[in-house]
This record gives sequence, C-alpha cells and structure tokens, in this order.
Amino acid sequence: MTAIRKWLFAGLLVLVPLAITVWVLNWVVVTLDQTLQILPGNWHPDKLLGFHIPGFGVLLALFIVLTIGAIASNFLGKKLVSVWDLMLNRIPIVRSIYSSVKQVSDTLFSENGNAFRKALLVQWPREGVWTIGFLTGAPGGDVINHLVGDYISVYVPTTPNPTGGYFVMLKRSDCVELKMSVDEALTYVISMGVVVPGSGAFYKPK
Repeated sequence: MTAIRKWLFAGLLVLVPLAITVWVLNWVVVTLDQTLQILPGNWHPDKLLGFHIPGFGVLLALFIVLTIGAIASNFLGKKLVSVWDLMLNRIPIVRSIYSSVKQVSDTLFSENGNAFRKALLVQWPREGVWTIGFLTGAPGGDVINHLVGDYISVYVPTTPNPTGGYFVMLKRSDCVELKMSVDEALTYVISMGVVVPGSGAFYKPK
C-alpha cells in the first residue's frame, strides 16, 4: 500500500501541472480564436482552407496588438491616444473605471514603471510573522503628509492566488530586500512555500 500511495502521488505530481497547463492553453487559444469573427465571412481561414485549424485567432490577436502598439508609439498615434483618453474621461462611470485600470496598466507595463521590481520580506499581518511582498513604489499625494519617515508601497499577495492581496505602506527599514527575482518570489508564493526559490526543488521536511 505504501508503494501504491507513493506511485499515486508521483503520478499526480506529473499529470496535474500538465493537465492544468493544457487546459489554460486551450482556453487561451479558444478565446482568442473568437477574434476571427471580426473578419469578413469570405476571409475566414475555415472557409478558405475548408477545415478548422486552431490558433489562427492567436496570430490575429498578436497582429492586432502589435499594429496598435506600432501606431501608438509614433507621434500621431500618441496624439490619437490622448484624444481617446480625453473622450473616455468625459463619460460618467466609464471615466472612473477606465482611469483606474489605465493607471494600473501604465504602472505594470510601462518600461519606466517600478511595479513588482523587487521582492521583499515583510512582517504581515502582525509583528513576528513574515511573508513575501513586492515593492510597487512610494506613497504619494496627501498620504506623504501624514507619514513620518521613509515609507515604501508594498503589495502583499495572497496564496496560492497572488492576484488578490493587500496594499500596505511600510517603513523601508522594516522591509528586507530579497536576493531573488520576482518570478522566483511569485513561484514561492503560489506553491505555498513548497518550491524552494532558485532551485525549483521541493521543500523536504526534516
């Protein structure tokens, strides 16, 4: 029975990540294939080829993103984006949603952004309890008028789903900068401490 249990868990460790990866990739391909609906009926690859090949939507979506990026990167494109932003910022409700999402995306995807640049060791949710956090910047606005000392903005993710978490402002002296990449730190969080950062090995209790 011990050997069977060992083989069972070993098999699950191989198959579960593979199955989830295949499921996610299939969902992405199927979802992006829906972008083919924007093409005229006679231009659909299914009709041109006579059969369906999954993945054409991915190529089309990539082409659209690259094209928009190329246009938005030149002088005229930047002016058009500014006009577009101005129009959306004049629409009630839409303005609040769009501006919030744009600020987050600008921070995350901007080449000059500082979001998730460093992995930190912070005490959370109370003193003496340590967890992984990510440096996102520095407090600004009226907030800095009420903070005494050198504070930084930190995102503390939840595990195993790091998309949820807490935004906190901590003293820089209370945070320990870790010598690991953001990817390694995220893997550590997602695995709930099972995968050892930097090695990819599993933690083995003594």
